[in-house]
Amino acid sequence: MSEGKGEHENTLPTDLQEVLARRPYLNQYLNKLSEDNISTPAWFLTLDKKLNKDEVNLMYPVSEEVFIHIFRQKSMERARYIIIEPTTGQDLTQIMNTLENIFAYKLDEEHIYRNIEEKKAALKKLIDNTLKVDNSLNDVAYRISKGKNPAILVNEKTKELLEYLLIRDKIGVGPLEPMIKDPYIEDISFNGVGPVFVEHKVFGSCISSLRFDDQEQVDEYVKRLAERIGRPLTYRNPIVDGTLPDGSRINIVYGSDVSIRGTNFTIRKFSKIPISITQLCLWNTIGYLPAAYLWMLLEFGISVWVCGETASGKTTTLNALCAFINPTAKIVSVEDTPEVTVPHENWIREVTKEGEGEEGKIDLFTLLKAALRQRPNYIIVGEIRGREGNVAFQAMQTGHPVIATFHASTVQKLIQRLTGSPIEVPKTYIDNIGAVVIQSAVKIPKTGKIERRVLSINEILGYDSVEDRFNYIEIFTWDPLTDTFLFRGEGTSYLLENKLAVFYGYSKREVRGIYNHLRMRAELLKLLAEAGVTDYFDLWFTLKTIKALGIERALELMRKGKLLEVVKAR
Repeated sequence: MSEGKGEHENTLPTDLQEVLARRPYLNQYLNKLSEDNISTPAWFLTLDKKLNKDEVNLMYPVSEEVFIHIFRQKSMERARYIIIEPTTGQDLTQIMNTLENIFAYKLDEEHIYRNIEEKKAALKKLIDNTLKVDNSLNDVAYRISKGKNPAILVNEKTKELLEYLLIRDKIGVGPLEPMIKDPYIEDISFNGVGPVFVEHKVFGSCISSLRFDDQEQVDEYVKRLAERIGRPLTYRNPIVDGTLPDGSRINIVYGSDVSIRGTNFTIRKFSKIPISITQLCLWNTIGYLPAAYLWMLLEFGISVWVCGETASGKTTTLNALCAFINPTAKIVSVEDTPEVTVPHENWIREVTKEGEGEEGKIDLFTLLKAALRQRPNYIIVGEIRGREGNVAFQAMQTGHPVIATFHASTVQKLIQRLTGSPIEVPKTYIDNIGAVVIQSAVKIPKTGKIERRVLSINEILGYDSVEDRFNYIEIFTWDPLTDTFLFRGEGTSYLLENKLAVFYGYSKREVRGIYNHLRMRAELLKLLAEAGVTDYFDLWFTLKTIKALGIERALELMRKGKLLEVVKAR
C-alpha cells in the first residue's frame, strides 16, 4: 500500500480522511493494522461511557498531532491504549543525540520564562536556527554544517518530526505527554520496568503501548521530571511528590532500595473543566432526586462532606456540587493539591507549601485557621486527614459551613476517625456536619462493569450521651439490584422539615410541601440533562438564572422549552 492512501480510505468518514491527508503517519498505522488483519478503528471526536463494551476498536484525537487507538477483544483482561504520534515507527535516537549536544551550547537553561508560550517560542526559534532544510536528504538522514553556528541539515519531514519531539520533551513531559494531553485519562502509573498503565474514564484500566524496558532509561527520565518540578531525586531522598506544569500530581519512588521492582511513578490528572452534576446524573453516579436534595442543602448553607475510599470519585462529586452554592457567596478553598474548581467570582484559592524542614512550611491546619479570618460564606477543604479536621469543626461551630472530602467508606468509620486521634473532635460537635455523602466504585450487577455510585446520603442528628451512640438518618440509598436511588427520607428528613421548609416559605401546616419542592428541583435537573446542559459552566449560568427566576417559574419555562432561551438572553 502507498503511504498517501490506504485501501480502507473509501469507507472512512470525511473528517478522518481530511486528517489522514495531513498526517501520513496515521495512514501508515491504519495500513499496518490492515496487514495484521485488524479492522479499521471507528473514528470518534468525543467519547461516551456507552462505548465501554467487551470488544472495542476505536480511535480518537487528543491534539492536532496525536491520536489514541483503543483496542480490546473478549479474551483481553485490559484494553490496549495505543499512542499514535508523528514519530511512531521512526528511530530518531542518533540525530536527537546530535541535536542535544548542539543545544547544550545554544540553549539558556537558566533563563526564566514568563510562561510556557514564551518558552515554546524561544525553543522554536532555536530549532529554526539549528535545523536547516535540505530536501535532497532521505527521511531521518542528516548532515552537519560546521562553522561558528553549527546547523543540522535534514529534509522537511524530518524537521517536522524533530520539532515535535523537541517540543514534546522540553516543553511537555516527554513520552508521557500524549497521556497528559488526553482528557479521558485519570491516572498514569508505572510499576517497574515494563509497560505504563493508564486509568481511562471510559475504558477503565488499560495497558499502554508506552514501555520503559531499561532501568537506567527510567531513572534518567524521572530525574529529569523531578528537576522540572523542583524536587530533585537522590538515593537519600528517593520519594518525591510534586505538581507537573499542567497541574497533574506526581509521586515518584526512585531506585530499588525502597521499591523492589525499581523506580516507579504515579501521575494523578485533574480535569480543567469539572464534570457537572447533570453529567453525573446521566452517568447514574447520583440520581436526580438526591442531587436536588444536595442542591437545597448547599443553597441554604449546610455543611456537606463527601466520603469514600481511594478512587471513589469524591473530588469529582465535590466539584460538581460547588455549582449549587449561592452565586454571590464568598468561598475560600484550602488544599494540598489544587483539585477544587469553583465557578464563583468571589473565590479565594489557597494551597499548602512545602518548606525546608518546618521553616516556611504552610499546612492545611494553618490555611484553615487563616480562612476563618477571611469571613467566607463557605469553606471548602480538598481532603481532611489530620488535625485540620478539628479546625474545620471550629469553623462549623462558628457558623461557617464546610464542604470537604474525607477518606471513610461508611458513616460509622467517618465518626470513628473524627473522634479518634489525631483529629479528636468532641462527640457533641459531630452534628455540625449536616449531611454525609458516601460514594464508592462498585460492580454493577446488570453489566458486570465497575462504576462509581453514591451509595447513601445521611443526615447526622447528633450524639446520644445516655446510649453513647450517634444517630443519623439514611435519606437516600443506592439499590444495587435495580441500580436506582431509593428515597427513604419522605416524612423523616430532619433537615428538610426543620430547617429548609421555613427557609423556602413553608409553614408548619405546609411542611410536607418541602418534598414537592424537592421533586420540582429533581424534575428541573432531569430536563436540563435531557436538553444537553451538561457542561459545567453552562449549567452554572443556568442555575444562576433559575435562582433569579425562582424554581416554579424556571420549571414552568423548562417544561415549555423556553428556559434556555431566557438563559441565553441574560
